[in-house]
Amino acid sequence: MTRFVTGLLHLRRGSWEMLATVVIAIGVFMLMQPFVMWAYTYSFITTLVGTVMFIVVSHFQE
Repeated sequence: MTRFVTGLLHLRRGSWEMLATVVIAIGVFMLMQPFVMWAYTYSFITTLVGTVMFIVVSHFQE
């Protein structure tokens, strides 16, 4: 866990890619759930933010 936080603080690719992937997964989950309308409403923007985040983070150093 400390290596993950250190990677975030030092702008390392691995930790930020994992975080972006989790944001994308949360957005997809929000899109597929049938119970909460606000989650469905914000699912596209969450997935979009995760995708843009992944693209930007892929240019960070290892």
